Amino acid sequence: MADQAPPTELPIGRGLRGRCPACGQGRLFHGFLNLRPRCECCDLDYGFVDAGDGPAVFVILIAGAIVVFAALLTEVAYQPPYWLHAALWFPLILIVTLAPLRLTRGLLIALQYHHKAAEGRLEHRSDV
Repeated sequence: MADQAPPTELPIGRGLRGRCPACGQGRLFHGFLNLRPRCECCDLDYGFVDAGDGPAVFVILIAGAIVVFAALLTEVAYQPPYWLHAALWFPLILIVTLAPLRLTRGLLIALQYHHKAAEGRLEHRSDV
């Protein structure tokens, strides 16, 4: 039951759409970033999900580069007052951080499921 999707569909599409990584039909989220406990279509338990801070880190690094570059470019070209900087960049920061956060989290969850990624474990060998 874990692999019901057509073989041509990539996990990237499922993750970006916020769909179940196994069947591609059920919704992954309820609310903005809260995960459902399980898929309503294929009953996949989402207990395996461990995206951690990965989505936030990717978004912060990319958004920070965009906003800082734009602010520096604006400062060098026009030298606006500080209040105008705040008025310009605060809405941009909200847009470039909140908009891709759900997409990134869904993508990392789908890739984690696809690659069967799990927490690392040490193996003890008796031949050493």
